[in-house]
Amino acid sequence: MSSHGRLLIIGGAAGPSLLARFVELAGGSRARIVVIATASSSPAAAETAHREAFTALGAGEVVPLRLNTRADAQLEQPALHRATGVFFTGGDQERITTVLGGTATDSLLQARVAAGAVVLAGTSAGAAAMSGTMIAEGDAPGVNRAAVRTGPGLEFLPGVLIDQHFAERGRLNRLLSAVALYPHELGLGIDEDTAILTDGDRFEVLGSGAVTVVDAGAATDIRVPARGPITLAGARIHVLPAGHTFHLTGRRPVVDAPAAERGVA
Repeated sequence: MSSHGRLLIIGGAAGPSLLARFVELAGGSRARIVVIATASSSPAAAETAHREAFTALGAGEVVPLRLNTRADAQLEQPALHRATGVFFTGGDQERITTVLGGTATDSLLQARVAAGAVVLAGTSAGAAAMSGTMIAEGDAPGVNRAAVRTGPGLEFLPGVLIDQHFAERGRLNRLLSAVALYPHELGLGIDEDTAILTDGDRFEVLGSGAVTVVDAGAATDIRVPARGPITLAGARIHVLPAGHTFHLTGRRPVVDAPAAERGVA
């Protein structure tokens, strides 16, 4: 379970420090950033807001890439060939997957990320779409089948289920339900103004909140009835604030305290 190339996956409501980190990763004043607002119901407004934010943070070039239909996503994309950073905005994650999935644009992004030629970021819906199995929606109470609906994601980070706005919208039940349905996947619940930055088979937590990792690999009992509560016994949960690192392949957090807690500058 590894990702070639770097991903910055944001739980929504990204503050200036996370956006600045993206600009830095993309090359700072030499960054060529492409904003994809396919998920948004108001793509022009989302494009403008992100162009202004990234420009104010010192990015050298910021351009929108409007992809409204699959026909758009099958066209040649010169901007993506030049890009050093690509940013997916929030909105409806199923818009991203149904418009981009399997298209020429999807293939180009996969190749450029795998080659390490571009840093790929997504916030909210843009974060959810990064996984192989994508959490699409769900707000029913309890831990059960009705609490979550899933679908195929773009699989930039395989082997995980990503949920966003996690603490703010009380989505633990939803993530537990999803992990019980897909116990081979790690559940990652990312708070607002919080992100994971991937590096090979590990990620680092950034931002003001925490990432909740739900691991059903060690569960001693999982039962998912057609109706009613799910049984999930012996699963592991880790809550990791900024500075912590998690190994995806080994399914374990690094136990050393973050540098800030150790007094390291």
